[in-house]
Formats: sequence, structure tokens, C-alpha cells
Amino acid sequence: MSPNELELLNRALFLAIDATPATPAWCIAVASFVANGLIWSVPLILIALWLSADPERREAALQACGLALAALGVNQAIGLMWQHPRPFMIGLGHTFLAHAPDSSFPSDHATVFAAITIVLFARRMKRLGTVTLVGGLAVAWARVFLGVHFPLDMIGAVCVALAVHALLSPVWTRVGPSLTQWAVAAHRRVLATPIRRGWLRP
Repeated sequence: MSPNELELLNRALFLAIDATPATPAWCIAVASFVANGLIWSVPLILIALWLSADPERREAALQACGLALAALGVNQAIGLMWQHPRPFMIGLGHTFLAHAPDSSFPSDHATVFAAITIVLFARRMKRLGTVTLVGGLAVAWARVFLGVHFPLDMIGAVCVALAVHALLSPVWTRVGPSLTQWAVAAHRRVLATPIRRGWLRP
């Protein structure tokens, strides 16, 4: 498939998903909450993993955070090298969510969810991984539905997260355990008082 054919397919898929002025207001409202609100579940998940005091879960939280940040850095580099306009920048479809007119590819929101999900499944935390997967799919759908992303922006996000995970996994295998130990030691020093009072686990 040529780049032009791929772009035509991307636009056709977008138009098939994009909301219209006839879409019920409640549906737009739900999609807006999903598109902007569910991303806050990510730090909550990472904090919960860390506060569990389980060594494996703490290492997973650090790895997931590191992977998400690294993948977002790759997204920034892609955006600088290749600008892909958002649908509303080319007058395509309908837009129901305010957004800056920057490059659409890949989606940062989808990248974050993909990074967290990949780490959780790689560490066999299947239940929590499934939760983040469902959340990520919902956010991806909502941001296309509301007109600020194309479907291929979401597929690109998953590809970036997978590629960065493949590149960094060998590095994490070497430095991850020691980094986690250092972070735990810092946690115990900084939060010594609430730990001593039993408010937090050491």
C-alpha cells in the first residue's frame, strides 16, 4: 500500500468514527470525559503499585514510568521531524474537543496507556494490564470520535511503545533492580515520618 493510499484509508476510518452534529450531547460529554479524564488513572495506578510495598510491583511502576517517558520523548522527535496535521487542521470531519494545532502522530495519550499496559503484561500482572488496556482503547476511540486524532495515530503510538520497550528492556534488566532499591531507600528517607506512624508502608 502506497503512502497516499494509507492516508486515504486513515481519513476514511476517521470519518467512519468521528462524531457529527447529530450525535447526542450526552455521548459527546461521555467521550470528552474519557478523552481527557482517564489519563489521570495512569498516575493513580503507578502510585498504587508503588505504595503496595511489593518489590515486583514497585519495580513495575518505575519501569512503566520510565518507558512512558522515553516513548513520549520519541513522539516529540517524530513530531519535530515529520508534522502530520490533525483532522481539524485540514477541515476534515467535526471537532468537539479543543486542542492545539500540533502534529497528531503518534498520540501521546495512547502512547502512555500502551507503555503501562506493555509493562504490566510483560510482568504477568494480567488483571491490571487488562484494566489499562481497556482504558487505553477507550481513550483512543474517544480522541478519534471527538475529532482530534486519526486512527493511525493510535496504531503509531502502540508501535512506538513496543519499539521503545524492546530497546530498553535489556537496559532495564541490568539497572532496574538497583534503581528500584535506590528509589525505595529514597522513599524511606523522605517519607520516614508517615512510615513510622504507620500511614505508609516502608
